[in-house]
Amino acid sequence: MKQNLLTEGSLFKGIVKFSLPFLLSYFLQTLYGLADLFIAGQFNGAQTITAVSVGSQVMHMLTVIIVGLAMGSTVLIGQAVGAKKENEVAKIIGNTTLLFTILSLLLTLLLILLTKPVIHLICTPQESLEQTHTYLIICFAGIPAITAYNIIASIFRGKGDSKSPLVFVAVACVLNIALDYFFMGYLKMQSGGAALATVISQTVSVAISLVAIKKQGMGKNISRSDFYPDGKTIASLLKIGVPVAAQDGFIQVSFMVITVIANRRGLYVAAAVGTVEKIITFLFLIPSSMLSTISVIASQNLGAGKPERAKKTLFLGTGIAAGAGLLFAIIFQFISEPVLSLFTSDKSVVTLGTQYLRAYVLDCFVAGIHFSFSGYFCAAGKSIYSFIHNAISILTMRIPGAWFASIHWPDSLYPMGIATVLGSLLSALMCLAIFFVMNVKEKRISTNFTSPGH
Repeated sequence: MKQNLLTEGSLFKGIVKFSLPFLLSYFLQTLYGLADLFIAGQFNGAQTITAVSVGSQVMHMLTVIIVGLAMGSTVLIGQAVGAKKENEVAKIIGNTTLLFTILSLLLTLLLILLTKPVIHLICTPQESLEQTHTYLIICFAGIPAITAYNIIASIFRGKGDSKSPLVFVAVACVLNIALDYFFMGYLKMQSGGAALATVISQTVSVAISLVAIKKQGMGKNISRSDFYPDGKTIASLLKIGVPVAAQDGFIQVSFMVITVIANRRGLYVAAAVGTVEKIITFLFLIPSSMLSTISVIASQNLGAGKPERAKKTLFLGTGIAAGAGLLFAIIFQFISEPVLSLFTSDKSVVTLGTQYLRAYVLDCFVAGIHFSFSGYFCAAGKSIYSFIHNAISILTMRIPGAWFASIHWPDSLYPMGIATVLGSLLSALMCLAIFFVMNVKEKRISTNFTSPGH
């Protein structure tokens, strides 16, 4: 096996080299989602825009959950690669393929049958019901392709390759935009065109990734027996993936609840919060990519029997993510108003949005800490810790804080933004406490193992 640059050599160089393609991939995926909405607005009215907006929210939540489940595959492959166990890598890939094939088919069938109840559950406006139904039916039918793309990307990243998934998503992004213009602009297919463009571009991306797998010889060590269900492997995949998927799904639900709180405060507040959320999505690309980077690099080092290097990955990654977040937090104290003015000319929305963004942007710094620790917990096979600290933060601080701020400070959005920061601060403190306890337990086990009589 060739030298593994993630477990040997300069750690800083390894983190930067691996995380940059990750960051660009996340950026393109975010751009990917905005493209449908933007192009829909160029050729269609409010009904189509609303349908694409509502439908894409549902698909984003579904995709986030799939990516969370796929974290189990990324971490286990990373540990096996670090330990240089090629047979174990093959078994994990085979069982991952089997598990997610079954899951995607079941999800496709279930969600197509439940499309109408889902549409009503999310309170879709009456005028957009039909188009939202069309959008979701097509997207639900494409779940196998969407799942396949994310699983293949997780396998590549687990093996230490973050560049190939970047190529796959770049192709999908460019093709999606072109097809959006063709289907919605030329063929006038409205929301159905946006959905069809998404599914086709994902399918093409999967085809290209399969060609890449063949060219790189990744499948040469995989035999038919690796696709037979192995209870231990599947249990390990779910042990890591389920808490991450539950955590990410929980976070998305909390965003929706906070959006509802904002919507109840009036049109201008709703517009301000919605605009700031779009800006924050881009600023959070760095902590999000660092979470995944630390998960992969730390898992490979833990698999290679280098726990101290795995911890150094955590510390260095946290420094990079928190440092970038602090820079954003400072800069946006001065540029929040002009940035918001790029999105809207309404002075009321700009004023409220500036209040919210100046507070919310502080979260970039604090989130850089707890996102990084969550990545390390996943690498160590303890993703349940990530779920616990996020759940406690959401239930005790984020949602109650947003509600409390809306009641006691009805004329300002700054306190509502601070509530989010306090939620992240609670998460960061819990992460530090969990990490301390993990270290104490490790030292105790090590001492007992090396003491006389053992």
